[in-house]
Amino acid sequence: MPEVPLDFPRAWVEFPDPGDADQVFRCDLTWLTSNWTCIFGNGCKGIYADQPQGVGCCTLGAHFSDKDDEKRVKKFVKELTPETWQHYQPKNWTEKDEEGARKTRVVDGACVFANRPGFEGGEGCALHGLALRTGRHFIETKPDVCWQLPIRRTYDHVKRPDDTEVLVVSIAEYDRRGWGPGGHELDWYCSGNTEAHVAADPVYVSNSAELTELMGAKAYAELVVHCERHIASRSRFALHPADPKPAKRRP
Repeated sequence: MPEVPLDFPRAWVEFPDPGDADQVFRCDLTWLTSNWTCIFGNGCKGIYADQPQGVGCCTLGAHFSDKDDEKRVKKFVKELTPETWQHYQPKNWTEKDEEGARKTRVVDGACVFANRPGFEGGEGCALHGLALRTGRHFIETKPDVCWQLPIRRTYDHVKRPDDTEVLVVSIAEYDRRGWGPGGHELDWYCSGNTEAHVAADPVYVSNSAELTELMGAKAYAELVVHCERHIASRSRFALHPADPKPAKRRP
C-alpha cells in the first residue's frame, strides 16, 4: 500500500503569533517539511474509484467558508466563458447540501468547475485555469477550501493554568480524517500517499503563498525559521513516513 498509516510520531512547534498577542500557532513540522505535492493530472487517482476521470478531489463540490468566500468566487465566475468552462452555468453554479450549507454544484459526478480531460479549454478547475491565464494566484479565484487543501487550519480556545486564555491556531496535515466519517470511504487520498511525496521542495516552501494567507506574513516568516532548523537537526522519527527514505548517515 502506498498510503501510510494515519498515526505516526510527529514533531510540532508552538510560538506566539507576532501579530496577535492573544494567539499562538501550533504547527506540524513533520508535515510542513515533507515532500508532498499535488499530483493532479500526473498520477492522481481521485478520491473515489468510480468517479469521473481526472477530477481529483473535486468530486463533492466545494463548501464555502462564509459569505465573503462565495462573494469573492462569484466575482471571478463572471470572467469565465464557455471556451474556458466546460459546464458553463454562470447563474446556476451553487447549491445547498443536506444540512443547508452552501457549496458549488455537482454536475455529472464532480464540481461544476471541474473541466474533464479532453476539454479544449483545458482540463482541471476552471477557476484555477483563470488564475493561470490572468497572472493571478489561484488563492484569489478559488473557494477557500480548494486552495487550502491539504493544509488544515483549526482553532482551539485554551485556558491556561493561570486562568489566561489563548487561541491556539493549528497548521497541520489535512489527512483523510479531516473529511469526517466520510474519510473512511475514500478509495485514494494524497496527503499520506507515497505517490504524492515527490516534490523537490518541502511544503512550507512550495505552499508559501497559502501559508502566508493562513498565518500572516510575520508568522509565516517565523515558521520558516523553525522549519529550516527542523530540517537541519531532525531525527528519522520526525520524517513523514510517506517521504522518500533518506540516505544512511555515515558514522
